[in-house]
Amino acid sequence: MGKSLAVAKKGETSVVPISSEQTLKASKALLSHMQKAAKEAAASADKKNLLEESTEAETPIWLTATTKRNVRDTNKLKPGRVTLPHPLNRTDPETTICLIVADPQRFYKDVVASEEFPEALGKRITRVVDLKHLQAKFRTFEAQRKLFSEHDVFLADERIVNRLPKALGKTFFKTTAKRPVPVKLHRPDKKADGVKSTPGQKKAQKEQGSSVKHAKSAGDMAKEIEAAVGAALVHLTQTTNTAVKIGYAAFTPQQIAENAEAVVTALVEKFIPRGIDNLRAVYLKGPETAALPIWQTEELWLDGDKDVLAEGSEELKALEEKKEKANVGKKRKAPAADEQVKEEEEQVDAAAEVEKPAKKKNKKAKVDSESNDAKLDAQIKERKEKLKKQKKAAKAAMEE
Repeated sequence: MGKSLAVAKKGETSVVPISSEQTLKASKALLSHMQKAAKEAAASADKKNLLEESTEAETPIWLTATTKRNVRDTNKLKPGRVTLPHPLNRTDPETTICLIVADPQRFYKDVVASEEFPEALGKRITRVVDLKHLQAKFRTFEAQRKLFSEHDVFLADERIVNRLPKALGKTFFKTTAKRPVPVKLHRPDKKADGVKSTPGQKKAQKEQGSSVKHAKSAGDMAKEIEAAVGAALVHLTQTTNTAVKIGYAAFTPQQIAENAEAVVTALVEKFIPRGIDNLRAVYLKGPETAALPIWQTEELWLDGDKDVLAEGSEELKALEEKKEKANVGKKRKAPAADEQVKEEEEQVDAAAEVEKPAKKKNKKAKVDSESNDAKLDAQIKERKEKLKKQKKAAKAAMEE
């Protein structure tokens, strides 16, 4: 791809804005920093595990693109795909794949097990399940978590991918780590492309009806699955920042740079509304590194005349009046809250005043009880003295 300036000017119409030289330079600097940080972390570790394998193959490299306006009005759960010059997971034999298909699953299991399907890829596909069995077997949260942990990549027939959020729930869709990637396993029109079905597929089509009538051949399915496994995924949300994984720390700087150019081209042409005019900046970064800029625009606004209002313009005045009205509405809530607090304080004070007489009454009752005890003691003392006098008089009478 041709070189371009690192800073875009207003009105620039280049489809691929980033400079190959600048991207390669940033890739070298990023990988060098990540390798140095990994060595320092390993040297400072208290205990070294000799059996621990290198994590370079698992440390991702991200391309982040910031836009001037949100790329979408709502979050999109179906990711987009970008074919990379250097695929992410296509050649890794340890990557396990779960293939979610439309009914019936037996047809697709037979395709994966057939001789026309590549044997190496077939071994990596450890589960083939249709939507009906998926909803029946993995209804509970525990079953969904088990399925999530058993496979590295999840692929889904694009005809049913929009129904998976309800079937798989937050376990799969709260993050973008293992969201099902859409794959096209059928042909819109079998006669149009002139591809003939295998004898096994013809038999299955005859027995199972029109549900697999337009299914692709085993070889075409394998190509589609390999392309999806190695592709970069674009998750569009209601934000001005989009991150796409374009490689790993084990990649070379040249591979990172070429993947970055491919992703930026796809973002500008397919995913970002209004293309390069809406693009603000592009960065490369690792999981724990700063973002290295490889391109940025001089024009900060998408529509300068509309986004930046002139001083004293009627549109600016109308906007300020609208804000003032909104603030007035918010200020009305404060007195209501103060009145509520005041009422609560008055209720507390009233309750306290009610308790005060009760305390006085209790004190008076305590004084009364103490005075009654004193009277009783006086009566007892008086009776004792009276008995003593009676005993003394009786004793004197007996002596006479």
